[in-house]
Amino acid sequence: MRPYPELIEELKQADPVLAIVHDHMEREFHPTPSIDVYYYLLNSIVSQQLSVKVADVIWHRLLDLFPDRYPHSNELMNTSDEVLRSIGLSRQKIGYLKNVADFSDEYGMDFEMLDDWTDAEIIKYLSQIKGVGKWTVQMILMFPMDRPNVFPVDDLGIQTKMKHFYQLKTDKKELRQQLEKIAENWDPFKTVASKLLWSAQIPKEKR
Repeated sequence: MRPYPELIEELKQADPVLAIVHDHMEREFHPTPSIDVYYYLLNSIVSQQLSVKVADVIWHRLLDLFPDRYPHSNELMNTSDEVLRSIGLSRQKIGYLKNVADFSDEYGMDFEMLDDWTDAEIIKYLSQIKGVGKWTVQMILMFPMDRPNVFPVDDLGIQTKMKHFYQLKTDKKELRQQLEKIAENWDPFKTVASKLLWSAQIPKEKR
């Protein structure tokens, strides 16, 4: 994929609203590729519904349970639920983490294997794991796999930013349709446009 700054300029030409979004960027963003899909997936599950700070603490506690600070699938499967509970994981998340480990052992999720597949094929494959939904797989596609054309339409942050910058007043199904229609202008770089929205700050109302 071409450098992000170059793609952002191209997106701003295709969609002038993104030029406004770019003016409100709070932080720069860069590609964060990784070939360790399994590791990223475990981290995503630990982080679900937690603040960044709390999730980071629990994640590092999990890593500290293993000799090389890596939760290899067989070692994770053999770690008792009581030990995992003691580091702050809920029973539900423990089940989800072990589901990922078991799936990785039985079917595999190596980057080299997945990299030849389409986005839709990867979503279908990894969503078979209980506790791993479409949004989680989209995050894997967008970040460690750095796929260029993913649009997480159900992401609350994306919805909030687009409702503000595109001045949308609808909700639910109608909103979803509007967002997907707007995102057509970003093809084939929907991932970069989405990251641009995440990095932008909605300006506070002037009093």
